[in-house]
Amino acid sequence: MGFETMGDRRRGTCEVHSRNDEWAQIVIERRTNGAGAHSGQAYPCNELIVMTGGQAIVRRSGDGIVERSVAKAGTAWTGPIGFVEKAELSDPIECIHICLPSGLIDRSALADFDIDPSKVELSFAGGFVDRFINDASQAFSAFFQQAPHSSDRLFVDGMTAALVAHVIANYTIDRWKPAAPPRLFDTQRLKRVLDYIDGNLGRQLTLDQLAAEACLSPFHFSRLFRRATGLAPHRYVTGRRVQAAKDALALAGPSLIDIALDKGFGSLDNFIRVFRKNTGLTPGQYRRLSRQ
Repeated sequence: MGFETMGDRRRGTCEVHSRNDEWAQIVIERRTNGAGAHSGQAYPCNELIVMTGGQAIVRRSGDGIVERSVAKAGTAWTGPIGFVEKAELSDPIECIHICLPSGLIDRSALADFDIDPSKVELSFAGGFVDRFINDASQAFSAFFQQAPHSSDRLFVDGMTAALVAHVIANYTIDRWKPAAPPRLFDTQRLKRVLDYIDGNLGRQLTLDQLAAEACLSPFHFSRLFRRATGLAPHRYVTGRRVQAAKDALALAGPSLIDIALDKGFGSLDNFIRVFRKNTGLTPGQYRRLSRQ
């Protein structure tokens, strides 16, 4: 079937555990792709690679394209036939490699999409999670653990046809669109918001106020703030109030009610409730322990 070279690339860093090339249209391999640099080699067929185990930073490059993925089980990549790829893995990863002959893609393009096969080319896509491809890879992988059955061929042919149609619909060069890089909270804008919070703990701080300070909509501000700090805005504000209360409790002067109002808790009851939830101690208990 012309798949004899599949699995021979990067033999120094890859280990093929099992292989099924008895089906009419595809070849499936279970591999461990080893850590380190993988020298540039051309894909001998159109491949889908689906990660089944491990965790790694995967960097692939070729033809001026560079992609970087923080990969885990379910992460997938494509490998277009003839595309010369270099790859580097921070750690070993376990994968299912599915080889799809170009003739199969050509026939599906014409029959299922009425597209000129000469215009169908698999894109060099990576670092995505596709539930259908993941489910298909798991179904194919299951054949390695079970005894052959007379219905296997029918199932594999049907699954292969559906998989190829899905690939054409989503991962050809005219259809694949990599996810846009995440928008980041620039350092200066974030600092302005954090300084505003620290300087106004005694006031009511709403999401709209904080978003306005950052010159963002509340929706985008909340999303970017969580990505930058790891906390939702209200959780961050509460944490800063609790920390400010701790600092005040260590001093001899302020009363509990003064601290409650000065740090934005609103009332003594709310101060006690929030402080205990975050520290496991009441403000009075914390004050006594801090003076020992």
